[in-house]
Amino acid sequence: MAEKIVCTNKKAKHLYHIEETYEAGIELKGCEVKSLRMGRANLADSFARIVDGEVFLYNFHISPYPHSREAQHLDPTRTRKLLLHKREIKRLMGKVQQKGYTLIPLRVYFNERGLAKVELALARGKKIYDRRETIKRRELEREISRKYKGRIK
Repeated sequence: MAEKIVCTNKKAKHLYHIEETYEAGIELKGCEVKSLRMGRANLADSFARIVDGEVFLYNFHISPYPHSREAQHLDPTRTRKLLLHKREIKRLMGKVQQKGYTLIPLRVYFNERGLAKVELALARGKKIYDRRETIKRRELEREISRKYKGRIK
């Protein structure tokens, strides 16, 4: 069984330079897991912070599971704890304290064993001119590939 991707953060690569990625588990309630399996989640505007040696995910929206009694009592955007090894957290703490670094989730998925995981990225925010440069480079590459597409036969 391959991993099943629940949701991705499409804006992340546009807004940030991604330095490193980490895989972290998520501490969830039962009805949240069922909702994730249905694909009812949104990573837009979510981010992670390290508080007292623990990593927490903020603004990660998981819609309530419709057939659950717990669903009425849970906040869809509640803060969720991420599960990482201590040495990974210490390494991240050192990097995040440097100016400009932040932790952002790239995607949420179920691994081969059926466990919910978050791909967390250590990233540095792009400036507006960096974003424009990326767009120009992408358009130039597309134009070149269109020109040479007809020649290769």
